[in-house]
Order: sequence, then C-alpha cells, then structure tokens
Amino acid sequence: MAETKGRFEIYDFDNFKLHVYYTNDALGDASYVIEGKNELVTMEQPLFKDNVAEFDQYVDKLGKPVVQRITDYHLGGTGSHDIIMAEGMPEFTKGSVYGGMMQGFADTFGDALTAMPTGKATEVAFGTVHTWAGVTFEFSHGAATDFPGASILIGNKVYYTHWTPAKSHAVNLQISSRAAIDGEIEEAEKSLGTSAELFIGGHGGAAERDAVKFKVAYLKKMKELLASNTTPQTFIEAMKQAYPGLPGEGGLADLAKALYTAQ
Repeated sequence: MAETKGRFEIYDFDNFKLHVYYTNDALGDASYVIEGKNELVTMEQPLFKDNVAEFDQYVDKLGKPVVQRITDYHLGGTGSHDIIMAEGMPEFTKGSVYGGMMQGFADTFGDALTAMPTGKATEVAFGTVHTWAGVTFEFSHGAATDFPGASILIGNKVYYTHWTPAKSHAVNLQISSRAAIDGEIEEAEKSLGTSAELFIGGHGGAAERDAVKFKVAYLKKMKELLASNTTPQTFIEAMKQAYPGLPGEGGLADLAKALYTAQ
C-alpha cells in the first residue's frame, strides 16, 4: 500500500519479517509488526488517529491474524484488544508521572490522539522468554531510568529498547539526569552483548550495530565533558567541538539545562 502519513520498512530474517512503521508524528514514535509464517505480533502501536488508521490498514493487508500486541512504553491504538506489558508497567501507566505525560499530550494534541486502549493488560516477568507467531521474545530490564520499561530481544536478531540508538545528539527526554547517562551506557553495552543485528526503539525506528557503538562512545565523552565544564554554556560548546556538524545541536540547550539542574 502507499502510505500517506508515515512509511514502512521491511527487514527479512530467517524465520520472520520485521515491519518498521515510521509514524512521522510529533513525538518521533515508531511502531512494529513482527511477521511469522502464519501469524503476526505488533509492538508499540501508534498514538495518533491518522497513524492508527494507516497502521491498521497495513496490518490487515498482510492477511494474517495478530496473536499478540506488545505495549512496552507507549500506550497507543490497540483499542479493545488485549495487550502484553512488562511487569509493573500497567500500574506505572496509571501513576502521576505517566498520567501527567499523557495529559500533557491530550492538552497539546487534543482530538488528534486516538482513544486510550481498553483491553486487558497481561504482565510478563523480566527474564522470561515467550514464543508468539513462531518467534521468540526475551524480556529483560531496560535502561534503569526507563524502569519499568523492558528491553526485548526478538528472534535473537532484533533488539528493542525505548530509544533507538542514533548518530545524533541526545535529547533531554532520554538523558534527563546524569544518572541517566550511566543507565543508557549500561543498557547499550548489554545490547551489544547479544546476537542482535538490528536495534529498534519506540522513538526513532531501526539502526545497525555501529549506531549502538557510537552511542556508547558519545555518552562516555559526554561524561568527560560534564566533569571538565562547570557551566551549561561551556558544556554545550565543548559538545559542539567534540562532534562538529552532528545532527541535533538545537537540543543541546535543553539537555544541558537538565544535566546541570538535576545533578
């Protein structure tokens, strides 16, 4: 089908295909379809109505039943369908932090958002492996600052975590404190220790192993520059000098504000 809002990419592995849906929404969200021989699993379905319609139409055209819908960190357009969540996440989404975030989206985007899902949420334990659509899904703890969000190794080939690694400057939503730097380094190094060939996230889409290695080196350099710069402005300039021309420079001011406020 011809997409009008977002776009799809397809990656073909030994026993499954991964369909990556770049929503092109205001939040940079990505959604996924894991296609087994006879069945489908969806992950992180879209939040905005126009994306929901496009995503659902695409899934329907694949002509296979959806046997599971996984919601890791992003409640989206699963409607009345039952969903799978990591242990602790259903309760977390009802709390003030997540609830406040969703209310902020409602205030900003209004009727463009889809209705919140009403299906039953079943929790899966960290450290467990499940097989759906003939594909394995191994759930582990995500980055410490994303708790209780999970990282998921899919078919031993694809590694999902909240943020796709990218060759760009970090944003304050991902790196909101100095502790988050260590958490993201630890998680990225953990992902490199797996057999994964492709790395995906709720924000950003798909990346290869070199992007994860870049992320680790970048965050370690960030720690060095934080230690040697006492003000946000000198830190910003040092980051620009360390990574001239790297995309995302416009977000360094907000990043520095977070890092020098929450120490």
